[in-house]
Amino acid sequence: MRTVLVLVGNEFRRFATDKAAISLTFIVPLVLIYIFGNVFGVNSEDRGPKGIPLAVVNQTDAPAPAAIISALQKEPAFKVITSHKDANGIERVLTEPEVRGMMRAGDIHFALIFPTDATSDSEVALKMKFLRNARNEIETETVNGLLEKTIFTAAPQALLASLQRLGANQVGSETMTRFNHSLADAVARGFGGDPANILHSIETGEFNIPGTTSAGTDGNSFLDRLIKMEREEVGGGNVKNPMATRSVGGYAVMFLLFSLTGASTSLFDEKKAGLYQRLLAAPVRRTHILWSKYIFGILLGVVQLLALFVAGRFLFGVDITSNVFNLLLICLAAASACVAFGMLLAALAPTAAAANGMGTLLILTMSAVGGAWWPTSFMPQFMQQLSKFTIVYWSIEGFLRVLWANCNTRELLPVLAILLAFAAVANAISIWRFRHGQIFE
Repeated sequence: MRTVLVLVGNEFRRFATDKAAISLTFIVPLVLIYIFGNVFGVNSEDRGPKGIPLAVVNQTDAPAPAAIISALQKEPAFKVITSHKDANGIERVLTEPEVRGMMRAGDIHFALIFPTDATSDSEVALKMKFLRNARNEIETETVNGLLEKTIFTAAPQALLASLQRLGANQVGSETMTRFNHSLADAVARGFGGDPANILHSIETGEFNIPGTTSAGTDGNSFLDRLIKMEREEVGGGNVKNPMATRSVGGYAVMFLLFSLTGASTSLFDEKKAGLYQRLLAAPVRRTHILWSKYIFGILLGVVQLLALFVAGRFLFGVDITSNVFNLLLICLAAASACVAFGMLLAALAPTAAAANGMGTLLILTMSAVGGAWWPTSFMPQFMQQLSKFTIVYWSIEGFLRVLWANCNTRELLPVLAILLAFAAVANAISIWRFRHGQIFE
């Protein structure tokens, strides 16, 4: 038994010196548990998405749209945008054409438009238009539910106030006032309560009406007839399989990171085999070896991405042919950034095991934070900002612009520039480290 205990102690000592094993055993699960906990609101009273950009255009001065906009601004799930700065830095109120342009560019995905005829003195109804770019089904359905809840909660008060004005226009202010007093007195006698408070509720609309929430509406409820919301898809309307088109890019870049990181860290195995000593004895320089690794990784990454997208085409009907040139561009940029990430790990890590351990931790973290697994809007604000510093986020953004929005090359350029800039910075650090490191010695 003593021999067994000694061997067990040796195993623990070897484990304690293996940083990669410690990372995979403890650090990776803890990081993912923390991210999952923040996404699903564990131990948090304020659950759900945060700060989803919602552009609002109000083309009328009626009080009902203003009441709804005020309620939306108080809803933590939304970041209401009603203005923007023009080329001269002057703050201007948003217009519907500007909002549509922002949605086509991918800057926002949801917008609410109150037209000039949102309300009228001839009828008690509220008209609005909901524009959406449903690139993520989970986020879109969540926004639909929250928007309906907020509107159906805020609209009755403003609409009942409009009903009072309509009645005053039809029968006169004095007659309407006498009617309100009589109604308040009748309610107080029949059901109890202070007539003055009841009169205030009647005149302002500040009381609850059964069925005034989105839950339980069946298309024939009071508010469904009172609130007329027109829905319009902006982008993605011709996509054959929306679900597959949305999700294929996120998982593709995650597996791309794993494969290219593994290919880059093969530098350690080749050093151990003595390959570099033989190559450097020939007319081969370190830069030749690094460039060969980098170009091979890019080509392998492009082939892998295209293979996955072709599989998505045959299995799920994802349209990859209508915008194939821009798809090739974003595949090339994503592959360049992923190879640069793998080379950076190989340059910074002391061993292959350490590089693989760090790679697993960073890739899973970037996939979770960058939007490969769920919408980034489901995460806290600081994680949403952090996601924009990941390869996964910008690769998914590029794939969605190409496959979902069918963008042109000019609209894709900002995403390409960010991915290539990341690749350039990572490569510069890697080259500097390789020049001063021990991997070629």
